[in-house]
Amino acid sequence: MLSDVTTPQDLDDRFRETLAALAAPAQRRDPARPVTDDTTLTGARALELFDAQATSRQLDLAGRWLRSFGEGFYTIGSAGHEGNAAVAAALRATDPALLHYRSGAFYCVRAAQAGGSAPAGWPEAEHPEDDQPEAERAGVGHGGSDRPAEASPGDAVGSGDAPAPDAPDAPAPDEPAGGAGSVVDQPLSPAYAEAARDVLRGMVASSREPIAGGRHKVFGRADLAVVPTTSTIASHLPRAVGMGLAVERLRRLDTSGRRDGARAGAEQASWPPDAIVVCSFGDASVNHASATAAFNTAGWYDHTGLRIPVLFVCEDNGLGISVRSPKGWVETTLRSKPGIRYFAAEGDDLVRAYEAAAEAAAWVRRHRRPAVLHLSTVRLMGHAGADAETAYRSAGEIAADLDRDPLAGTARLLVDAGVATGEELLARYDEIGWQVRRIAEEVLDEPKLTAPADVVAPLAPRRPARLARAVADAAARAAGPGAGARAEAFGGRPPELTGPLTLAQSINAALADGMLDHPQMAVFGEDVGAKGGVYGVTKGLRDRFGAARVFDTLLDETSILGLGLGAGLAGMLPVPEIQYLAYLHNAEDQLRGEAATMQFFSQGAFRNPMVVRVAGLAYQEGFGGHFHNDNSVAVLRDVPGLVIAVPARPDDAAPMLRTCLASAAVDGSVCVFLEPIALYHTRDLYADGDGEWLAHYAEPGAWTGGHVPIGRARVYGVGSAEDVTIITFGNGVPMSLRAAATLADEGVGTRVVDLRWLSPLPVADIIREAAGTGRVLVVDETRRSGGVGEGVIAALVDAGYVGAARRVAGVDSFVPLGPAARQVLVSEEAITQGARTLLAR
Repeated sequence: MLSDVTTPQDLDDRFRETLAALAAPAQRRDPARPVTDDTTLTGARALELFDAQATSRQLDLAGRWLRSFGEGFYTIGSAGHEGNAAVAAALRATDPALLHYRSGAFYCVRAAQAGGSAPAGWPEAEHPEDDQPEAERAGVGHGGSDRPAEASPGDAVGSGDAPAPDAPDAPAPDEPAGGAGSVVDQPLSPAYAEAARDVLRGMVASSREPIAGGRHKVFGRADLAVVPTTSTIASHLPRAVGMGLAVERLRRLDTSGRRDGARAGAEQASWPPDAIVVCSFGDASVNHASATAAFNTAGWYDHTGLRIPVLFVCEDNGLGISVRSPKGWVETTLRSKPGIRYFAAEGDDLVRAYEAAAEAAAWVRRHRRPAVLHLSTVRLMGHAGADAETAYRSAGEIAADLDRDPLAGTARLLVDAGVATGEELLARYDEIGWQVRRIAEEVLDEPKLTAPADVVAPLAPRRPARLARAVADAAARAAGPGAGARAEAFGGRPPELTGPLTLAQSINAALADGMLDHPQMAVFGEDVGAKGGVYGVTKGLRDRFGAARVFDTLLDETSILGLGLGAGLAGMLPVPEIQYLAYLHNAEDQLRGEAATMQFFSQGAFRNPMVVRVAGLAYQEGFGGHFHNDNSVAVLRDVPGLVIAVPARPDDAAPMLRTCLASAAVDGSVCVFLEPIALYHTRDLYADGDGEWLAHYAEPGAWTGGHVPIGRARVYGVGSAEDVTIITFGNGVPMSLRAAATLADEGVGTRVVDLRWLSPLPVADIIREAAGTGRVLVVDETRRSGGVGEGVIAALVDAGYVGAARRVAGVDSFVPLGPAARQVLVSEEAITQGARTLLAR
């Protein structure tokens, strides 16, 4: 019985009472006509949107029903927010959307839009009618004629498709619209049924759910251009800004005819050139640092003249779980954002919400600039199933929200417009409810994820053979058809002809080669453009490749990573720079919660190809404190699927960077390329002037043979290499080599293993080299607690290693200024003494 699907506030009963009290319209109106004199929204389309809203409402009720007997795992619903159906209707099916978790009605409308329009045959980049309001041009959605009155909810809501030549004539104005059968006895449209099945599968964690496959309940589907977002509050907003920046950049390339196809397996997002990005969130999220960063970045770039076509949609129900947004705060905050146009509407008024959304979308599309739509909503049924609103809200407040029920508001609109009676709408609502309940019962028996391998399958695909082939292909292009462009880019003197290079110089050359091979690659961050980076690593790149591909950003790491996330999703190959490792920590959730989860929660349908360059680690002489000598990488190693590369030598840096770029392009990997600052300009190893830490840059013909796969270490043999194995990375490599030289003078043979990759660790190499001597010294320049050494020791234990093992690691402390730093960092003397202790056992 439907009574089994009611809420603590009896929302279902209240809605029924509202419909029963609606007086029959004095005269029936042609559904092809607008529902009011001041809108282009027709009765037929308003009825379709009612269906979307009703489907969303019934999904919320079904979610509570499923949870009541332990078969539903998600009860945050959309009740009270169904006005976002109007927002979806004002957009195009090909506008990428990042939706928050109260977007059920939006998702239903988008499913109907996409179901009735083909992504092929995109509109031209510029439209002659662009100066007209979107509502005048398209009715609900994107370009074309109005649909016939008999269009069913299964047609694309807002697709703007013209009627077929043999479509029946619409009824004459003010005549009955085809009798009760056209309004009442409609089954749930195929598109809405499909959307309902998607959502219900997410609620029950079905492995057949189309985007996350049972890993989370999210709104997302690649064919609907809906990008899944996690429940982390506001963390998706910086990505939306990055997507807007990338969409506009690619649009300009398309318009000028200079856009190349991606290479090495990179994919282009299938969005039209004039697409806009829509991003929704709640009012409490306005206060989040990530939201502030996104608004500021969008406004900052708009102020500089760079266009970012993003429509932010703030759905304001006045509450963040139990905490009220101060009256007027959200409007004041959103209105005050520089460079962002403000629009507003009441979410319970379908006409006004649609008109405001259409105006906002048209403005963003026409001007390619950011705007925010402030949609006032209510929250019905509490925050989630376990939320007892009466603990923090009065009965009067709850009743006032019930009076603003958007579903009831749309019903009143349809009755007042003469499109339907309350009785007809109730029958329609009940039919939708029964069908949603039937689908809910069907998905209960669908399979769940039952094996660890199935859960992690889409997390971080690793295809080493394809990566090797991608590097080989890049080498062939650089030596063959791209040789002329390469010679020109390097001023006639490619890096392999310039003599031995430092680590910084090698990275610079590899970045240039990457830019040549990946047309969609962009390097950006603080000071990377005109200055060439604070350590000169990006010097000259802007002059060679232009300010569109090498550019400075504002000083905000969250925004820098957000730009990279959005750009990667839009088909670019972003290489953002975080100026210092210490500055990454305030933005790390962009890597953990957004970047690393994208393939996991979309089963690989969406990817975040990105190589994040980070200057880090310690040992900067005469410069420092903990901001410039940060030795903490635990937060990175804890992120599932993240690739962490730490090149110590120049002749490792270039091939490792090529591997990371190939991994991003081929597998959609998120890679962190952690560059030891203290080794950037190091030239000598054992004595001043020996030049032992310089290395020649490999010519393209040698790239394939010098390829460094992810998760493979480098081993140095010193002396007999039979007595002790030192496992280390980064600054620990030259220190360990010097310690090994000292031990060699004492007759001790050492193997020095440079891990090179901190995630995934080169476990096979670790085990092999440890077994070769039976004595292992782990030299870890990070901290003793949460450091890399813990992972190395654990790998040995897991493999059954039975030899001796010790650690030399940094002290659990921040790195102080000046000579005091030596008291907490690993030293060569400590390494040498640690090896001697092992040998004495």
